Amino acid sequence: MDVNQSLALLAGLSPAQFMRRHWQKKPLLIRQALPGLQPVLSRAALFKLAAREHVESRLIVQQPKGWRMKPGPFAARSLPPLSQKAWTLLVQGVDLHDANAHALLQQFRFVPDARLDDLMISFATPGGGVGPHFDSYDVFLLQASGKRRWKIGRQKDLTLQEDVPLKILQNFVPEEEFVLEAGDMLYLPPRYAHDGIAEAALGPDGKPADCMTYSIGFRSPAQAELAAEMLHRLAEFSEDDRDDAAESAAGESGSRRAPPRLYRDAGQAATTTPAALPQALTAFAGQAVLEALKNPLAVACALGEYMTDPKPSVWFDEVDLEWDADAARQGRAGVQLDTRTRMMYDSDHVFINGESYRAKGADAALMHRLADQRSLTPRDLRKAGASAVALLGDWHDAGWLRQMLVADEAG
Repeated sequence: MDVNQSLALLAGLSPAQFMRRHWQKKPLLIRQALPGLQPVLSRAALFKLAAREHVESRLIVQQPKGWRMKPGPFAARSLPPLSQKAWTLLVQGVDLHDANAHALLQQFRFVPDARLDDLMISFATPGGGVGPHFDSYDVFLLQASGKRRWKIGRQKDLTLQEDVPLKILQNFVPEEEFVLEAGDMLYLPPRYAHDGIAEAALGPDGKPADCMTYSIGFRSPAQAELAAEMLHRLAEFSEDDRDDAAESAAGESGSRRAPPRLYRDAGQAATTTPAALPQALTAFAGQAVLEALKNPLAVACALGEYMTDPKPSVWFDEVDLEWDADAARQGRAGVQLDTRTRMMYDSDHVFINGESYRAKGADAALMHRLADQRSLTPRDLRKAGASAVALLGDWHDAGWLRQMLVADEAG
């Protein structure tokens, strides 16, 4: 992607201009961001997706007595009738299950993949919404069909309503109001309050149009959450290092193991306050954390593996076709990442679906290209070394990518 090229998607701004002027700073209303946009899923297909066990979905109904929320999956007959007003179906991670939704999400990769999260579809009958709220992350709200009225504001009072199943603002004060139609989009930075209500609308055929809004959301891990995850993974790396050292020692002597470093307190005096935490133990624990953070490669691995870890609801299908290594080496096949695969890299590693690999030289450049482009052509693969082809074969067998055979070597 040329980040300096103006895009209708960003109201004529280039990605570079948008990131500099608006990202995490101020909203942007974009009329006809995607002219002629057609929903990636029909209403029937969306309802079918919401019925699946491993798809995250929620039903939100606004009633005279208040709000009601129910988690999915939903059998088609369990949803309210279309004639009933003020209900919303939210289906999360649609890009993981539909190729067209995945392709739409790729248009927002001017933001690093480490931040890009998923595409959620909101279907609502007239009057439907989720109440005035704010998100802790950036979001693009793309109207796919029908109409939705948005009210937004820089909310100072973030007090939430009590005894409701949603995080709804108690004293929402809107500052601006827009009606979005198919193809229109609204960008909102984190903590910018908003309330979207579906409105009745007619489609081009003169029939009632479904209100479907696509939310392109971004990951924004909390510092405490990230610290906990990193320390947990670094502890696992340290355990692996000890196991490797033990195996090496056993190979030399047949029996020796590298012992773990244990806390010792030979100088501990008898105490009259046995419940008091020893200061030496506190210092020992602090030193253990500092030691874990000393290895920059381990820190990078922990972060990369965490950021590419698939969501709990994600699983990969078994592969029907065997990996053809000869076709890959001879330039008769390319590869394409599965829509559910998360792949990133740094200067020393390649990360894919929660695993890390050291990578250098030409093969590293090839893997970087795969991560950035999410595919490799037959011409690309002709440059791959034997180890890279073998690794791609392993990923193919795991269902993380698929091999695309071609009839000739044109690439």
